[in-house]
Amino acid sequence: MSIAAFTKAKARIGVITVGHEPYWGQFPGLKEELEGYGREFEKMLSGYDVEIVSAGFVDNVDKSFAAAARLRVSDVDFLFCNLGTYVTSSSAATAIMNLGVPTVLVALQPLKRLDYRNTTTYMQLANDNICSLPEIGGVLVRAGKPAAGMIVGTLRDDPRVARELKSWCQVANARRAFKYARIGYLGHTYEGMYDMNSDPTAFTAAFGSHVQMLEMCDLAKLVNGAKASEIADKLEEIKAVFTIADPFIDPITRPIKQADLEWSAKVAVGLDKLVMENGLTGLAYYYRGLDNNEYERISSNMVLGNSLLTGKGIPLAGEADLKTCAAMLIMDRLDAGGSFAELHPCDFVDEIVLVGHDGPHNVKISDSRPVIRGLDLFHGKSGSGIGVEFSIQAGPVTLLGISQTADGRFKMIAAEGESIKGEIPQTGNTNTRCSFDCSVADFIERWCAAGPTHHFALGVGHKGSQIKRLANVLGMELEMV
Repeated sequence: MSIAAFTKAKARIGVITVGHEPYWGQFPGLKEELEGYGREFEKMLSGYDVEIVSAGFVDNVDKSFAAAARLRVSDVDFLFCNLGTYVTSSSAATAIMNLGVPTVLVALQPLKRLDYRNTTTYMQLANDNICSLPEIGGVLVRAGKPAAGMIVGTLRDDPRVARELKSWCQVANARRAFKYARIGYLGHTYEGMYDMNSDPTAFTAAFGSHVQMLEMCDLAKLVNGAKASEIADKLEEIKAVFTIADPFIDPITRPIKQADLEWSAKVAVGLDKLVMENGLTGLAYYYRGLDNNEYERISSNMVLGNSLLTGKGIPLAGEADLKTCAAMLIMDRLDAGGSFAELHPCDFVDEIVLVGHDGPHNVKISDSRPVIRGLDLFHGKSGSGIGVEFSIQAGPVTLLGISQTADGRFKMIAAEGESIKGEIPQTGNTNTRCSFDCSVADFIERWCAAGPTHHFALGVGHKGSQIKRLANVLGMELEMV
């Protein structure tokens, strides 16, 4: 089995289209017309990288109960309730409350406006999509189960509706990523980093994922079992993705030898197998190492394999940062990439802060072909090996960190900014020049006052609205900086 075979499980989106049964005897053809609009809506959704589970057309309370039962069996993650015309709230709210998944109420009018001088009651009812939206929305609030969102617009040629549907499908995919997921935890947190420490049970309670405990011996066995043909294939992948750079003026940089590449490729093969054999959705890892022993040589040469895996949608977080692994997974499923990052030095002349880390990175969102450099040491860590160096794409970016509050609850902290092209240090680390809508000093003070960890996921695009929606459906606090 390849890595691609089990990454990125698509969200299962349940869909019901609701109508009002008393209309059918009064207005022949109306039911069939509304059913057709429902199929058209489902076809729209199918273009957003999700799996559609249709429960059909619902026009009374009995069918609403039956739709909920069918969708529960199908294990849906989200529900889109498509309002075809005016409906009594029982036809919609019964299914929503019995299903118990985040629900978006959708009211998409077929016509942009009525032909007022020629409008019949039939025509009005065929475009009466928003009529019951207050009723259903109000009932859900009263029941303590408010809708996750609402989308109002037209059925065709409505760019806003298209953006909203895509956004909600990305949120559904981010939520689905944690369902039935195994997040590997290899080694231990970097000594002294109190902010990294996490309770796996609390993590499972918050995200619904199992934390799989792994040992360095699990990885070492797989590294040592790598076949020559597998190593050769991985070398070709590395050479296809990265540019090999000469040493820089930094005295810790050195030339990359063939033996360096071969060892990193062997470790990368082992990492692929660790992911596949354990069914991992992500991995948080750190191992200190000692006296150049085998585990040290493995752990200090994981950056290439980790960066390749992260670019394929399986995030790996260094220093055993379980919380940032979750942030990276969220950003990836929001189609933002998500690279392991922290705050580096500021440029108080250009009003930017360098954002990066010594690994791992998401090569998928690099602004150009990423560079690899030989490093005699990784500052603050044991061993030597190969580092990855690049900036992420210029343009809008989002920072997403996950921390914990004084009572132990998980909290998201996010900010939107810009990635600015320009020079970065050539030290074998990623670095991106980030600016915000305030002075760099002001931003850093605000960010740190929110109580983050010192790591976060850096992704492309402004994803604040999707993060707000995801935090809401996860029941998690979010602070936008």
